[in-house]
Formats: sequence, structure tokens, C-alpha cells
Amino acid sequence: MAVVGSGCRQDMHDQPKYIPFRESTFFGDARSARAPVTGTVARGQLHDDPLLETGQIDKADVTVFPFPVDERLLARGRERFDIFCAPCHGRTGLGDGMIVRRGYRRPPSIHDDRLRNVAVGHFIDVMANGFGAMPDYSDQVSARDRWAIAAYIRALQLSQHAALADVPEPERGRLQ
Repeated sequence: MAVVGSGCRQDMHDQPKYIPFRESTFFGDARSARAPVTGTVARGQLHDDPLLETGQIDKADVTVFPFPVDERLLARGRERFDIFCAPCHGRTGLGDGMIVRRGYRRPPSIHDDRLRNVAVGHFIDVMANGFGAMPDYSDQVSARDRWAIAAYIRALQLSQHAALADVPEPERGRLQ
């Protein structure tokens, strides 16, 4: 019993510490939390590439990706799309996700001509800042993941509007 009782100590619980947003007598302004040092940037918070962060250059949506689109990027885009976008837009992008079936406003299909012809930077801007009933996802989805999702959206769009000539010759026999 003595061994078990000695393990139940409250040292860390009872130690002196500052609880966020509580008053402190140590600092002159009576705050326990300190403001960041002027001119510093927290690790991972430096947003020095406007193309990557906003999908725009000079306030115009870009039409190119800031890095190569490969199979790995598309797989990441699909994963992120299924998590963050499919609840509203559906797994195929038709705008028929589960949230819509529960009464939320239907988003447009990503296969509409308007969205198929829009610059890819538009998708980045919408994911970062929201649009209409869609909230912004800048806190939940990183900039690189937004681009991965945009690449996957382009792949979904191509899958619904591809011609037979777009399919490599050896693969055409597998189509029915």
C-alpha cells in the first residue's frame, strides 16, 4: 500500500505556473502571457511565397502549379479531398455529399463548365478564404495540401470529360 500511495503525488499539479489569461503580479502589465518579440515569426508560420499561399500573382488567379504534379501528390490530394471536401462535394465532386443530404445548401459540381475552365488558383483561393456558403479551410488544410487537392480536382474533372484520345493506346482495350 505504501508503494501505491507514494505514486500519487501532486507535485506537478501544485507547482507554481502561469495559467493563460490569468492575472500575474510578476509583469508590470499584469498579464501572464507575453506578446511575441517584434519582428519574429513562429516556426512554420512564415508565409513568404504568395503563389503557394494564395494561388494568385498580382491578385490574379494562376494557371500553373508551383511544383510538379505527380502520382504521390494526387494520392495526397485524394486523401485530403475525401476528408475535407467530400462531405459537401461528394467523392466524385458532383456536389452530392452527405452534408447536402442532411439539408445543407448544395455546392456546385466541380464538373460544371464554369469550374472546369477556371484557373487552378481559384480553387486555392476558395479553400483558403471560403466562398459563398463554403467556409475557409486555411487553418485545417496547409498550403501544400490545398495544391494537392486542386490537382486531384483537376484529375476528377478530366476523368468526367476525357476523350478516348486522352487514354494511352495500351490502356484503351481495358475500357468498356
